[in-house]
Amino acid sequence: MDLTPKQQEIKDAFVAARGAWGEPWETVLRIDPDFVAASLAMQQVPYRKGHLSDKFKELCLISVNAAATHLHVPGIRPHIRRALELGATAREILEVLELAATVGIHAMNIGVPLLVEVLVERGRTGPAPLSADQKRLKAEFTQTRGYWHDFWNEMLELDPEMFAAYTEFSSVPWRTGVLTPAEKELIYISYDIAATHLYVPGTKLHIRNALDHGATPEQILEVMELSSLLGLHGLTTAVPILAEELAAASGSIEP
Repeated sequence: MDLTPKQQEIKDAFVAARGAWGEPWETVLRIDPDFVAASLAMQQVPYRKGHLSDKFKELCLISVNAAATHLHVPGIRPHIRRALELGATAREILEVLELAATVGIHAMNIGVPLLVEVLVERGRTGPAPLSADQKRLKAEFTQTRGYWHDFWNEMLELDPEMFAAYTEFSSVPWRTGVLTPAEKELIYISYDIAATHLYVPGTKLHIRNALDHGATPEQILEVMELSSLLGLHGLTTAVPILAEELAAASGSIEP
């Protein structure tokens, strides 16, 4: 069935703005064109403002899609392709993936304080004094990463081996990377604030660090706007299944 004039207008506007179209949106367009129009308007908000370059926007979207808390595989390839088209280098994209790989340490950031709470319930009287080696690790982390936060204290005390390994692991892109410190912090924000993670302590920390490194509130908001688009992945993943089931049931996806 041909599109109505309204549907065709919405599709043309979508393709002109986003540069792509896909079967999920075709199905939604035929069933609920108003939702396609509203989705396009929301997607375009961070692209109309221009506080971040289009290339860096794609790097943020790679981070959101590739972070282990989301792993939206259908989104990784198109955003990598688009980032390359916009001039991103392999080193920049790999650095984004390296930064996003640090999401796993949040198991320790959340888990170790909970362990300490339980130990306090069972008689723990306070933190042990740091050894000379632990003090060295703290100084190395602070120098390389440019900050210290209290949520590292208990991990450093109770599991210095893991803290040392993580310090080296997380410091590699800070020593060898090509993104600016502010850009690195914005990448951390992009996946910490994503709906599949919502890691509040990390988000606040990296907002503070990003501002300290010269990022603007408008840039931080633009990163959050991009991360907010993650919700559409539920639609683009599920709608093809809906189309298949509608076709099996009635032979048509038309409403």
